[in-house]
Amino acid sequence: MPSDLIYRKGYSVEKDSLQQLGILSYSQFKNILSPEGWQMMNKFLHNDKMWTQLVSSSNIFVCEDNDKLVGMAYLVPGGNPTHIYPADWSYIRMVGVHPGYRGKGIAKRLTQMCVDHARQTNEKIVGLHTSEKMDDARHIYESIGFRIHKEIDPIYGMRYWLYRLDL
Repeated sequence: MPSDLIYRKGYSVEKDSLQQLGILSYSQFKNILSPEGWQMMNKFLHNDKMWTQLVSSSNIFVCEDNDKLVGMAYLVPGGNPTHIYPADWSYIRMVGVHPGYRGKGIAKRLTQMCVDHARQTNEKIVGLHTSEKMDDARHIYESIGFRIHKEIDPIYGMRYWLYRLDL
């Protein structure tokens, strides 16, 4: 792994760079999803309102290489329920790594930073959801201790599971 990778807290003022990293890191799904599924995901990734809400409501963790963002993960604190997450859960969103930096342990380290922060802030449960097409991500989450809580409704035409980690 390059020695000049820096892991740090991210900031909402970096929204545009974070959004660009999200678009780039999730672009691998263009060739995996159905055309309709990719169109839905791509629209989501380009949704400025979603990114503004995500960066303003989350603890952001990033990896950078020479001032270039190459990895990101978001921890949404408890008290922000969705149709997927109960109010008493914190949850991890949008773990993404630049395609040129995959396989270097960045996603695992950023996910662990989210879990560590949740512990430090006395969260009781950390959740996340991931799909059947994200085998590498599922392996990372399970190696940290996340376990499948239940299968949830498909997203982008893929099977998805809700994972949880009790702290």
